[in-house]
Amino acid sequence: MTVRVGVCGAAGRMGQTILEVCHDTDGVDVTAAVEHSASPWLGIDAGEVARVGKLNVLITDDISSVADQMDVLIDFTSATSIVANIKKCVAVNCKMVIGTTGLSVADHEQIQAAASEIAIVFAPNMSVGINLCFKLLEMAAQVLGNDADIEIIEAHHRHKKDAPSGTALHMGKVVAETLGRDLKECAVYSRAGMTGDRDKNTIGFETIRAGDIVGDHTVLFATEGERVEITHKASSRKTFANGAVRAAAWLVDKDNGLFDMQDVLSLK
Repeated sequence: MTVRVGVCGAAGRMGQTILEVCHDTDGVDVTAAVEHSASPWLGIDAGEVARVGKLNVLITDDISSVADQMDVLIDFTSATSIVANIKKCVAVNCKMVIGTTGLSVADHEQIQAAASEIAIVFAPNMSVGINLCFKLLEMAAQVLGNDADIEIIEAHHRHKKDAPSGTALHMGKVVAETLGRDLKECAVYSRAGMTGDRDKNTIGFETIRAGDIVGDHTVLFATEGERVEITHKASSRKTFANGAVRAAAWLVDKDNGLFDMQDVLSLK
C-alpha cells in the first residue's frame, strides 16, 4: 500500500528534508505540499524546492484544497500556525504527524481534542534513537534517580526559537514521572550568583544555542563516586525526517487517537 503524504512547511529546512526522505522511501508518495500565504515558493514544484527533481506537486497555501490528495499531513511548522492547521485537518478528516515544539498548554489541549476525531502522532522528537533514549532514561531513573543529581544539557543551532528544547523537556518529564515528581515543581532552568547547595530533588536544565548544531542531548545522573550519562547526538535533520515518515506510514490505518513515537516503535 502506498501512503500519500502531504508536507506542511515544505520550503523550510525540515520540510525540504522530509520531501527528500519521502521521495527516497518505497511505499511513500508526496502528493501535497503546503506553505504560508506569503511564501515565494507558492506554485513551484515541491521537488524543485527539495532538489530531488520534479514531483508534479505544486506548493499551495491551502490545506483544504489538497486534502483529498493525501492520507497524512506531516507538520513541523511553528507554534503560531499549528492550531489553524489542526482545525483544517479535522475539518477534512486528514491524519497528522506533528513535530512542532514550543507549544502552549492550550495548543496541547487542541491536539488532544482533535485526536478524538482524527489520528495524530505527536512527539517532541521523531528520531528513532532519541525515543530509545527515553526508554533508557526511564530505566536509569528507576535504578539511580533517587540517589543522583540529575542534569539535562541540550544544544541546538542559533536559529532555534524555543528553550529548553521540547526534547529536553520531555526527557525531564520522563525522569520526573518515573521518580514520582512533578517537573513543574522540580525543574531548575537557570543558576546565577550565590545559589547555595543543590537541592537533590531538582532536575536542572542547561541550554546551548550555537552555530549549526542539529541537536545534542545529554542526561547526567551523578552520584558520589560515579556518573552515568545518556547522550544522543543528531548530525542530520534526516534523523527526524526518517522518523516522521515512518510515523506517517504507521498511522495510515488508524482512525483516531493520540499517539507518540513510543507507540510507533512499540516501546511501550
